[in-house]
Amino acid sequence: MQPRRIADDIYWVGINDRQSDLFEGLWPIKEHGVSINSYVLLDEKNVIVDLSCELMSERYIHKLKEVVDLEKVDYIILNHMEPDHTGALPEIRAQVPNAVFLGTAKACEIAANFYDLRDNFRVVEDGEELKIGKRTLRFYSIPFVHWPETMATYAVEDQILFPCDAFGGYGALPGILFDDQCADLAFMESEAMRYYVNIVGTHSSNAKKAIEKLRPVPLKTIAPSHGLVWRKNPERIYELYSKLSNYPDGKREKAATLIFGSMYGNTRTFAEAVMQAVAEEGLPMEVFDVNTIHASYILPSLWKNEGVIVCAPTYEGALFPIMTNVLNIAKVKKVQKRTAAYFGSYAWGSMAKKQIETYCTEQKWNLIENYQFFGKPKAADFEMIPAFAKKFADAVRMAS
Repeated sequence: MQPRRIADDIYWVGINDRQSDLFEGLWPIKEHGVSINSYVLLDEKNVIVDLSCELMSERYIHKLKEVVDLEKVDYIILNHMEPDHTGALPEIRAQVPNAVFLGTAKACEIAANFYDLRDNFRVVEDGEELKIGKRTLRFYSIPFVHWPETMATYAVEDQILFPCDAFGGYGALPGILFDDQCADLAFMESEAMRYYVNIVGTHSSNAKKAIEKLRPVPLKTIAPSHGLVWRKNPERIYELYSKLSNYPDGKREKAATLIFGSMYGNTRTFAEAVMQAVAEEGLPMEVFDVNTIHASYILPSLWKNEGVIVCAPTYEGALFPIMTNVLNIAKVKKVQKRTAAYFGSYAWGSMAKKQIETYCTEQKWNLIENYQFFGKPKAADFEMIPAFAKKFADAVRMAS
């Protein structure tokens, strides 16, 4: 994509990453990619807001040069120091040796350690303003969204917020930049939700504080560093992030996530019976096979739904390793205080029930049922499912 004007003398100069398999080395993006957005403000002082990654630095710098003479760049704002936004810094620095870098005190420390950037760095304080000509820039500290140095930059006269990772999402830009140009906003929002839970979710309490802090700021446009630029309805992405940040406080969907894994089909058979019985109780449910679906796609469902049903066999005396991995990632992301149940097959011995009990205690999950069957489920095993389904559905609906 070519540079795009988003306001008078303000340009998007981002890059679509359709080459990487994983984001942060963890999260799948191969199918739909991700955009890495950067912006240029042309004024009496010329400013770059956020950079790009090392992999894309050559393409990125070429695009920058289409908009601004690099020798005439006065400031480079580093809202966030993660290398997907700063990997191009060494090459940029070589071409704009006189530019002053702006960021928080913590960003200054990280820049020195990541890039040996110790000169021409000016620390900006929360609420500080910088006049660059006809426009004013204001800086808002929003720590741990999702690194401790994070801030947002606000173009006061234009009412444009550049919040870096906040309000971002996966998904390369499909030839368009703005929300009002997007033919499939629902998909971009689902990728924003996946991005939030994968990347920001652990720090939701801080994200919530940031959202509340930015609420009084008049906004015409939200221009994040990943995903769409929201100009027609910035409130839409704001409200999505607000909703996501509130799920940990108990305002979750009265629905369930069933995650199952199986080696030889015994646990799968039981999981399908449980799924049917819970659905017949009228409880909405999302189902994921951990054998084939990456945790990245499961986490959003676990994040928003009150109920969790885990169906997994025993493997060498312990809980099925793939399921353990999913649960461990959910633990890192602080998926806590859920209504839960476990079912699984075992053969010669098992510690899976004990592992589930320990996990639920640690995560403050209310364990409604913890049930194992020997080998293939029998008629007596299936007979307990209807009563469980009603009990579980009721518990999910009553949870606060």
